[in-house]
Parts: sequence; structure tokens; C-alpha cells
Amino acid sequence: MKLAEALVERKALKDEIQDLRRRLQRVAKVQEGDEPVEEPLAILRTIESKLGELEQLITRINRTNIAARLSDDRTLMEAIAERDMLRLQRGVLEDLVKAATPEHDRYSRKEIRYVPTVNVAEIQKSADQVAKRYRKLDAELQALNWETELVE
Repeated sequence: MKLAEALVERKALKDEIQDLRRRLQRVAKVQEGDEPVEEPLAILRTIESKLGELEQLITRINRTNIAARLSDDRTLMEAIAERDMLRLQRGVLEDLVKAATPEHDRYSRKEIRYVPTVNVAEIQKSADQVAKRYRKLDAELQALNWETELVE
């Protein structure tokens, strides 16, 4: 199985577990004299089984991320950490641009006027550069995910 397939399977398992949790919540109690539409303990056993599958899959994915290497010799794990930090950095910069951009909501010249404390254009340019680095790294990771066999 390719790493990309394992990542898709991991997401499907997480979604399935989440759905089972919702079902379990719905049948955890019923009105006195009624029967639940599903057996709560059966759902719980299914969740436990799915959690075991998910744990094994995550372990294999993590082992693969440590073993697989990009063309620059970084491990997949290191590149994923960098991508996550680029996403956070981009978010911080984009939030700053949004917060510093003046809004035109004054009704008269006597109302308080707000001005940015940073160069919005410069910050936006930095955000765009970080976003570009993020997209490039993400594309590399996606390509490697489809080339890499999952470690046993």
C-alpha cells in the first residue's frame, strides 16, 4: 500500500469512529420502557476495534514518515513539520494584514480614525511568499506520498 492510500484510509477510519461516537451518544439513554435502536455495547466494541486499526495504521504511517526522504535528504517527518509551521506562519501574517487594514466605516471627519502600525503591503508580500513555499513543499510531499510504500 502506498503512503497516500494509508493517509486516505486513516481519514476514513477517523470519520467512521466519529460517526460511531455520535451513534453511541444517541443510544446511550432512552426513555424508560423503550429499547435503543442499536445496542450500545456493540457500537462500543466496534469503536474499540476501529481504534486498534487506527493505532496500527498511524504507527505504520509514522514509521514511513521517519524512513522516507525527500530529494534534499530531509525525512518526510521533517518536511511535514516545516509545512505545518509554514501554514501557521501564513495564518499569522494574513491575520495581521486583515487586522491592520483600515476599514472605511467613519461617518464624519470628527470620528476616530485608525491607521495601521505596520506596512500592510510588505506583510502581504511576506504572506504571499510563505504561501508559495507552503504550496511548493505540499506538492513535493503529495508526490512522495504516492511514490512511497508504507512501512510494515
